[in-house]
Amino acid sequence: MDNKDAEKLCFIPFNTGGHWLLLAINPIREIVYYLDSLGNDWTTYPDMKVLIDTVLQAFRAQRDIQTSRRGANSITWIKVACPQQRNQIDCGYFMLRFMRDTLALGRLKIPTDYFEEFKCAFYTKDQVDEIKEEWCQFMLELNVCS
Repeated sequence: MDNKDAEKLCFIPFNTGGHWLLLAINPIREIVYYLDSLGNDWTTYPDMKVLIDTVLQAFRAQRDIQTSRRGANSITWIKVACPQQRNQIDCGYFMLRFMRDTLALGRLKIPTDYFEEFKCAFYTKDQVDEIKEEWCQFMLELNVCS
């Protein structure tokens, strides 16, 4: 809750029970950017939506923001047309790549058709391998594999 009035994106890697996706949340504007490399809609995961909406409502209460009953559910969910995976196993790497692309650009908004700098229908094998190598290097630097 430190600096609770500063606008920022909070990243939540979310596992649905067999699939990774990314939620990028701007808690001040109450916007949830939904990035799913399988192209599913967030309504596919109703428990996830309830959880995140509840967290944002609690954050709103912590900030002492009063809303009308009509505005109480004013959380905006935006499905981002991000690159799609062509198999059933690379979702975690796609989620990491989405997070890295967003952080690299340092923006507080994610366009619904993804970032122009990184826009593509699918990541190439080299692009997926690049994030795999970065993840391995990160884990080695943490010394978790010793």
